Amino acid sequence: MTTDTRQQAIEYAHQNSARFLSDLNQLLTIASVSTSPEHKPEMQRAADWLAAAMRKIGLENVQILPTAGHPVVYADWLHAGPDRKTVLIYGHYDVQPAEPLEKWLSGAFEPEVRGDNLFARGASDMKGQVLASLAAVESVLKQGALPINVKFIVEGEEEIGSPNLSPFLEAYRSLLASDVALNPDAGMIAPDIPTIVYGLRGLVYFELHVTGPEHDLHSGLFGGVVHNPAQVLCELIAGMHDAQGRVTLAGYYDRVRPLSQQEREELARLPMDEAYYRQTAGLSETWGEAGYTPAERVGARPTLEVNGMLAGFTGAGAKTVIPATAMAKISMRLVPDQDPDEVHQQLLAYLQAKAPSSVQWELIKFKGSAPASMSDPNLPATLALGRALEMVWGIRPVLKREGGSVPVVGDMQRILGIDSVLTGFGLPDDNLHAPNEKLHLPTWYRGIDTLIHFLYNYT
Repeated sequence: MTTDTRQQAIEYAHQNSARFLSDLNQLLTIASVSTSPEHKPEMQRAADWLAAAMRKIGLENVQILPTAGHPVVYADWLHAGPDRKTVLIYGHYDVQPAEPLEKWLSGAFEPEVRGDNLFARGASDMKGQVLASLAAVESVLKQGALPINVKFIVEGEEEIGSPNLSPFLEAYRSLLASDVALNPDAGMIAPDIPTIVYGLRGLVYFELHVTGPEHDLHSGLFGGVVHNPAQVLCELIAGMHDAQGRVTLAGYYDRVRPLSQQEREELARLPMDEAYYRQTAGLSETWGEAGYTPAERVGARPTLEVNGMLAGFTGAGAKTVIPATAMAKISMRLVPDQDPDEVHQQLLAYLQAKAPSSVQWELIKFKGSAPASMSDPNLPATLALGRALEMVWGIRPVLKREGGSVPVVGDMQRILGIDSVLTGFGLPDDNLHAPNEKLHLPTWYRGIDTLIHFLYNYT
C-alpha cells in the first residue's frame, strides 16, 4: 500500500465525519440494555443494525450468531492473502442501564451534542468505539482493499460479564483464528495523552443477603431485642477494610503479583496523581491502600467495593421498622495472579468467622467472573498501534494498566491463543456507567485516524 492510499483513506474519513456521527446517533437510540429482560427486542435491533452496517461498508460473511443469551455479530474481510496478518476486532453493543433517569440532562437514548461532546448511554462504552473501528475499515476499503485480513465479533453481554462468550469462542475457534485481537474497549488518560493499555484487572461479583426476623418489625416494640439485619450488614462490610485501606480477607494478597521497579517507573509517567483524581471524580481528597500511588492502586492493586445496598424503608417520610432483610452488592477487581474462585472462598471464610449467630446470611456469586489479564507491550501489533497513535497525536503514547475488566481478553488468550492490543478513545470523565455518559468527539475523530494508520502499520 502506498503512502498516497493511506492519505486518501484519512481524507475519506475526514470528508465523511458528519455521516459517521449520524450513524453513531442512530445506534445510540437503541436501548440495548443487556441486563434487562424487557430490553431483549432492543438487543436484537442493535445486532441487526450492526449487521446491516457491516454489509453496507463491504464486510463479508456477516452473521448474527446465537448464544445462550444475546447474539454475537460476526463479519470478515479476508482478501489480503494468507501471508498477511489477520486481526480480530472485538466490540460489544450492549450498554449499562440508564437509571437514575432524572439525573440525565438529555434523554439517555436521545443523543445530543453539547459543545465537543456527544451525550447518550453507550456513546463512549462502547458503541462509539465499535463505530470508530467500522469507520476506519470503511475508509481503507474505499481505497480498494485492506492491507491485512480483518474479522469482527461484537457481542451483547459484556456489561453483564460476558457469561456466554467463552462457550462462543470455543464453538467458533476455527472461524475466529487470528494473529492478534484489537480491542478498543479501553480508553485514554486525557485528550492530549495517547494511551495503550497492557493490563486489565479481573472481576468477581457477589450479592450478600442478611436475614433476621421473618418479617419487618416495629422498631419501638422490638428495637433492642432483635439484631437488625441492616446494622449487621453494615458492620460486616465495614470490617472488610482496615484503617490503611487494605482488604482484610485472610489470604487476599497472597497471590498478588508485586510491581517491579521498572513497572513502577513506567506507571509514574502517567499524569494520574492525587490532584488528577480529585478533579476527575469531583473529590475533596482521595482514599486507598497506603504505600501505593493512585495509578498503582487503580491498575495494579486489587480492590473490594460495595456497589449497592438495600434494606428496610427508603421512601419519603418516616416509617419506624426493623427490616427483615438487608442486601449488598459487592465487586472485587482482581490482579495477576488472583483466582476468582479462591477469592470467593476467602469471602465465605470471612463471613463464617464474622457474621453473628443472631442472623442468617447467604452469599451469591454471579456468573461471568474473570481473572486479570496482561499483554506484552512489545507485541508487533502493539508497536504498530503505538506508531499510529504517535502519527496522529505527535507524541509517544503512555503505557498503563487499566482498572476495569474486559473478560474477553483473558478468554481470547486461553481459548484462541491470541493476545489483545488494547486501545480506545474514551476519556476518564466520560461518566461510564453513570448519568450523562458522553463521548469527546475531537478525540473520537482522531481515534478513527489512528485505527486507519494501524491497519496500514500492522503488515
